[in-house]
Amino acid sequence: MDVFEAIRKRVSVRKYSDKKVAKELLEKLVDAGRRAPSGRNVQPWEFIVITDQKTREKLASITSYGSFIAAAPVCIAVYCRDSKYYLEDGSAAVQNILLAATGLGLGTCWVAGDKKPYVNEISELLSVPQDIRLVALIAVGYSQGAVTPKAKRPLKEVLHWEKF
Repeated sequence: MDVFEAIRKRVSVRKYSDKKVAKELLEKLVDAGRRAPSGRNVQPWEFIVITDQKTREKLASITSYGSFIAAAPVCIAVYCRDSKYYLEDGSAAVQNILLAATGLGLGTCWVAGDKKPYVNEISELLSVPQDIRLVALIAVGYSQGAVTPKAKRPLKEVLHWEKF
């Protein structure tokens, strides 16, 4: 699948089958994340792949809107060392992972991290040093059932030339 098709087909998946995700595919996802652009090429990211069921259940119970993390066979925690553009850099890495997963036939859902009240509890659970910032949690797995992309605003509504 080419990148434009992956962009069109990417959806947030909240229901997962119990099919395991191969380690090689997870490594491809993290590799896609680490290849994201970063301000001044700082590359501040760190990725934690969580396959342990009890840990995913605990993550799901801590987050505000991530209960489905417990049912996904994998969660990838995207962290960044505190730097000037950590949030932009980490978000670019997350998007690369989401698109790569779509290209590999996997479903994902981005759960917010930065500035959420549960950040410290998640970092403690995952033994992350205090100076490293949680950008996002990404549920990963095979979708249970068909998923359909949601309607997006038409291009003519969002595209402006030269001025707003």
